[in-house]
Amino acid sequence: MTTRYQWLLLATVLALGGCSSLGVQPWERNILARDDMLMDADALDLAFDEHIYFSKEASSGGQGFAGGGCGCN
Repeated sequence: MTTRYQWLLLATVLALGGCSSLGVQPWERNILARDDMLMDADALDLAFDEHIYFSKEASSGGQGFAGGGCGCN
């Protein structure tokens, strides 16, 4: 019975130890800092997304202003 607990403890320690290397390593940060890795890297895609959002909201300014298409604030 104790060997079962030992195996369970070993499996738990190994499973938790597998999560210890999550994150960005210092030598990988230059890759993530590139301009093409931004969420809004493509200006044309950003303009299309803002136009779609503005059209659906039917309000002046789209994302930056309060209120909706009904005229209420």
